[in-house]
Amino acid sequence: MNWLTDYVPTKIKALVRSNRPDVPENLWANCPSCERMIFHRDLESNQRVCPHCNHHFRVGPDYRFQSLFDADSWTKIELPRVATDPLKFRDRRRYVERLKEAQSKTGKPDAIEAAHGRIDGLPAVISVMNFDFMAGSMGCALGEGLLAAARLAVLQEAAFVVITASGGARMQEGALSLMQMPRTTIAIEEVKEAGLPYIVILTDPTTGGVTASFAMLGDIAIAEPGAQIGFAGQRVIEQTIREKLPDGFQKAEYLLEHGMIDMVVHRFELRPTVARIIRLLLQPRLEPSAERPAERRRKKGPEEAPVPPLEVAEDDAAAEAAPVVDGGGDGAGDELRQ
Repeated sequence: MNWLTDYVPTKIKALVRSNRPDVPENLWANCPSCERMIFHRDLESNQRVCPHCNHHFRVGPDYRFQSLFDADSWTKIELPRVATDPLKFRDRRRYVERLKEAQSKTGKPDAIEAAHGRIDGLPAVISVMNFDFMAGSMGCALGEGLLAAARLAVLQEAAFVVITASGGARMQEGALSLMQMPRTTIAIEEVKEAGLPYIVILTDPTTGGVTASFAMLGDIAIAEPGAQIGFAGQRVIEQTIREKLPDGFQKAEYLLEHGMIDMVVHRFELRPTVARIIRLLLQPRLEPSAERPAERRRKKGPEEAPVPPLEVAEDDAAAEAAPVVDGGGDGAGDELRQ
């Protein structure tokens, strides 16, 4: 409070407030890594990467679709609906109330969205997890959505790309959330059995049951710089094994050094990198003469035992090749010699 608010009459204060322009609250963003302020236009033009320390801000599904797909080439997929609260769960608040609050905050039905389109002219289906929706937790809706997107990729013979950002399984759905781990694993197996590439992009954070299931099954595992990737938190692991762990052991760069992921890619290079990988893995299908795995299986049919070659003994072969000469006393041999 200052002297203006204390002593200026109310009418004058109202007049001053009415002439003051409204200033939006989100003009500046505070970088959580270097704690410097960034003007919102500078942040957007830099693909939501801090220009000072290179920290990658979290982004939502719509941003991912627009940055990865070719312009005007993608369409969102309507994902199947599931039961809202099958367990009638309640802790401090009802689970239904938490869902409604998250839906009102994000404008999304759940923590996953999917779309199909083209990346550099190549067919692809992309599923993106939304961390703003209950920390991207995996429930029945996420499992059904990932399964539907995977089957669409198989139907369209397209690459399947999943971008993860999750705190793990959604505990408000109990064992039903844990059952999504094998369900999503089966969905990925359907993509691989069809001979299609499955690419995972791990973003900050990717933890819990998501890491323990489909997030680590990619043909190629890509991570953004500085992303935290693991199953449990560092404090929980240290208390369990009673050992001090190295700093940053769950960061993307540490996992790359120890062979857990294939590459760490800056957001500036993410789209061309994904397009190059898809082109390499889809190359056999892009060739006109290439046969699909299903066609090869149909043409192959039941396997028949090969017919062994006819073997002829050396003595028999020599006997057949030599002329017949009879040296008997009937005179046949003498006539042949003459």
